[in-house]
Amino acid sequence: MPKEFIYRGYSLDSLLSMSMDEFINLLPSRQRRSLLRGLTPEQRILLEKTREAKERQKKGEEISVKTHVRDMIILPEMVGMKIQVHNGKEFLPVEIKPEMIGHYLGEFAITNKPVRHGTPGIGASRSSMYVPLK
Repeated sequence: MPKEFIYRGYSLDSLLSMSMDEFINLLPSRQRRSLLRGLTPEQRILLEKTREAKERQKKGEEISVKTHVRDMIILPEMVGMKIQVHNGKEFLPVEIKPEMIGHYLGEFAITNKPVRHGTPGIGASRSSMYVPLK
């Protein structure tokens, strides 16, 4: 049996029924301060699109929202959504889970690729010219 999600002593259902002001008081200081200052126009548009997509999802449509807004804080109403977050090159699909509440969207779409050091290829350096081709 899966363990029920709890955020700071509240279940997901009680988080969804809370007002925005009550939820903001549960967040860590950086996120709380960001939301108290108000949403930017881009964040507001994203929130409207997610609400619209949530309504369409209830009707049975599978829809994902594309966004460049990486500094949006994940709210309880976004849980269950598929949001495609831009990482500077492409849109990476992020499925919002309850454990992500209070984090930023950008945390789940990494912007750099890990470096993989391997053997040198042809033309990598002057010394690679003398590698015998067995």
